[in-house]
Amino acid sequence: MPEKPHSFNLKEAFKTGLENNAEDDGFLKEEWNLRPQRLKECIGQKQVIESLDIAIRAAKKRKEPLDHILFQGPPGLGKTTLANIVAKEMEGRIHHTSGPALEKGGDLVSILTSVEIGEVLFIDEIHRIPKIVEELLCPAMEDFAVDIIFDKGANARAYRSRLEWFTLIGATTRPGLLSRPLRERFGIVRELTFYSVKEITQIVKRSAAILQVVIDDMGAQEISRRSRGTPRVANHLLKRVRDYTQVKEDGKIKKPVASAALQLEGVDTEGLTILDRRFLEVIINYYKGGPVGIEAIAATLQEESETLEELVEPFLLKKGYLIRTSSGRRATEKAFAHLNILPQTGFFSDRTFI
Repeated sequence: MPEKPHSFNLKEAFKTGLENNAEDDGFLKEEWNLRPQRLKECIGQKQVIESLDIAIRAAKKRKEPLDHILFQGPPGLGKTTLANIVAKEMEGRIHHTSGPALEKGGDLVSILTSVEIGEVLFIDEIHRIPKIVEELLCPAMEDFAVDIIFDKGANARAYRSRLEWFTLIGATTRPGLLSRPLRERFGIVRELTFYSVKEITQIVKRSAAILQVVIDDMGAQEISRRSRGTPRVANHLLKRVRDYTQVKEDGKIKKPVASAALQLEGVDTEGLTILDRRFLEVIINYYKGGPVGIEAIAATLQEESETLEELVEPFLLKKGYLIRTSSGRRATEKAFAHLNILPQTGFFSDRTFI
């Protein structure tokens, strides 16, 4: 009598994988968290890392908490990672929240009163905190106190609650939306920039080692070239290429395999995604190369304008496929060439960006 086919049990397979691969409880943390844990493990952003190292050492010598820190730059460059590293280097706990989560002043007060001396409060997307919350946050950063109002009208009473000396770390992708009073209360402001191909290649190799994936130099470089200068993107692409090689090939990542896998993902040789190319095609085909406002592009693509401004535009601007003018966005000659679209005769003759 034939044997009954064995059904695949994901939970049991995962448990077995852990038992076979993990020698200690740190396996999951190392396997699934590719972020560096200490400043010495960081790759790239050399000037930022060096300045943070000096500030941390000085604060520890004085036995004081760090000044408040603001990290700004496009998504995926390591703002949250650096916040966690700073807390770990200062040997303190970190409290995580985000601008949109702080809807009322009471939300902020409850968090601030729970922060102990020397600990870190990290606010992601700090540019999105409401005005009423910002009015509480500014004195908390400067005076380490919050004023709580009881009752209303003639019966209103104010009570000043003292806070422990803490470090606030804010992260923003749109620093221009921060108010001047809030921005001035950060003692350390650092801008994270896109990584070089060489730096991303090192990151890819490090992540491959953690994931126990075999990758050669050319394979790592191929992933790096298409990673938009962003570690988060590089790690995502590495995982997708790993999946492809494990199913289609022998498990080793080489350049041809990486190229085929990334083509399947819709990432071209310059790192442009399907959304990037659609963005440029809309400007060229619908609006004759521009200028056109971001809202019009977003409506045509049926995407949020904030998504396009934060995730798409920074890379296209850096690579020279797009320019922003007072009258809107314009596609450059390089964008036409990359998309194999032939502009009309004299199309660029009046463009000052050539």
